[in-house]
Amino acid sequence: MEYLIKVTLIGLISGIAGTSIGGLMAFFVKKVNRRFISSILEFSAGLMTSVVCFKLIPEAFNYGGISLTLFGVFLGVLTILLVEEFLGRAEFLKTKSRNSGLLRAGIVMAVGIALHNFPEGFAVGSGFEASVSLGMIITAVIVIHDIPEGVAMAVPMKAGGFSSKKAFFITVLSGVPMGLGALLGAIIGGISQKFIGACLGFAAGAMLYVVYGELMVESKKLYLGRLPSISNVFGMVCGIIITTIN
Repeated sequence: MEYLIKVTLIGLISGIAGTSIGGLMAFFVKKVNRRFISSILEFSAGLMTSVVCFKLIPEAFNYGGISLTLFGVFLGVLTILLVEEFLGRAEFLKTKSRNSGLLRAGIVMAVGIALHNFPEGFAVGSGFEASVSLGMIITAVIVIHDIPEGVAMAVPMKAGGFSSKKAFFITVLSGVPMGLGALLGAIIGGISQKFIGACLGFAAGAMLYVVYGELMVESKKLYLGRLPSISNVFGMVCGIIITTIN
């Protein structure tokens, strides 16, 4: 029981830490700098694309095989589509403000990150089941790549009309599912490998849709210069570096 509590706390702290650090940007954004926000969105899009393509999907293949992974990917995309439909009907998002798209992108981003933090918690729990060193490496990678994701959540929500405290609080909440995922990952261990693969595929699909259906779209609406594109490439390179640290 003590071991499970430790793994759960590590998962919870790692899930909250990265997004919270990035979420602190909400307190420093005084006005909308369209080029800056676009560059942050593109950096996060590039980084998450790398993490999905070079980490989540390969791991999902290892655990669940191609069929279950692809099933999870399509289910993840469908889930975010349903989330988008719900948000599109939500009264609090029906505003004529030119920044309403940013608010919507930030909220959908938060939902997507919360969804993919749960199966990443599985990876943390399973990693510690294999060895402490592997668990710590996975935890470190998650914290690092969650920082720009926190920025990508907080800045659009703040620019879209949320208060700094509200935007930051949502970034903190998005990391909470990591703790539950870590607990279940530690309990299941090597018993349900295929289920873990499907969950990772689900996370991959959810995040890919968030990247190309939300972040990239909002980025191009904000600014069409070269800097965001360079930030995207830089994010992808950083993601490749992060995913090779194992």
